[in-house]
Amino acid sequence: MKLVFDKLKIEKVIDNIVHKTMNMDLTWEWPCGVAYYGISPAYEVTGKQEYLQLLKARVDELIELELPMPWTVNACAMGHCLITLYQATGEEKYLELIKSKLNYLRNEALRFGDSVLQHTVSSKNDFPEQAWADTLFMAALFMLRAGVLLKDEELINDALNQWYWHIRYLQNKESGLYYHGYNNTTKDNMSGIYWGRANAWAAYTMAKAGKVLPEWYLYPKFMDIQGSLNEQLAALKNVQTEAGLWRTVLDDEEAYEEISASAGIAAAMLERNNPLHTKHVQRALEGLLANVSEDGRVLNVSGGTAVMKDKEAYRSISKDWMQGWGQGLMLAFLAAVLEN
Repeated sequence: MKLVFDKLKIEKVIDNIVHKTMNMDLTWEWPCGVAYYGISPAYEVTGKQEYLQLLKARVDELIELELPMPWTVNACAMGHCLITLYQATGEEKYLELIKSKLNYLRNEALRFGDSVLQHTVSSKNDFPEQAWADTLFMAALFMLRAGVLLKDEELINDALNQWYWHIRYLQNKESGLYYHGYNNTTKDNMSGIYWGRANAWAAYTMAKAGKVLPEWYLYPKFMDIQGSLNEQLAALKNVQTEAGLWRTVLDDEEAYEEISASAGIAAAMLERNNPLHTKHVQRALEGLLANVSEDGRVLNVSGGTAVMKDKEAYRSISKDWMQGWGQGLMLAFLAAVLEN
């Protein structure tokens, strides 16, 4: 891709977002996991040791304050920054926590069907036999990264199995878009909504999988990831708005443009690196930068969202507040712009 942008401006925006994010009182849960995931590539692409030190100091503080146990699928999102910290510092305490989360996912997390992870947000059986697109970021991508790090083929194959079944449960092959969730008990997609951020979770993680996994072409289930992503991105470019963004309900013109979904989808296009998507990413870059305040707050990010009953419910989710996932996905996108 050949994007037109001001490198110094992008670096300044990244710096503002990082510092604003580190000023948030995020605890050991998925909003923190996504936010700190975004700080990791910001550190890697800019080389600013300050970002790593800020991340390390906060994670160390959270560890000392006692971590919430038992784990959940959502809380495993914190594993992403642990991988970054372990790779950067070599400190065993980060590896021990990575292995603790992996042990939970392998041996304790609720599963159904062909060993598919049930999405969990607490120690309770929140959503019996439900698969959500969110799991692909919180768990599958973490498992793949950790599997590659630890050279654990069983873990790599488990991660690929999550994508394999989530693709079958969530992607509509006629439209190419992803539903928010699937209920294995009722064998349906519940409200059947093409939620924007669900599509971002799916597209971004599938795009990253190809970069994370060496010799991906030797894994049969990866071919499903590649095929699914190609069809999804071809569909997503057709529902991009004039402002270069995507709506919280992708095919609903009454739904608002939502920035975390837009950042995740645009980042996926960048990571996939299809030159035909250049004009779509360029438009997205302009639209996304217009939604970052001078002090680094990512604007117009929808709040935490369960699988809602109808489109109106999705439209009614507040977008008035700063959210960790908005900060993190914006950083992931802007870091990809610089890397590109």
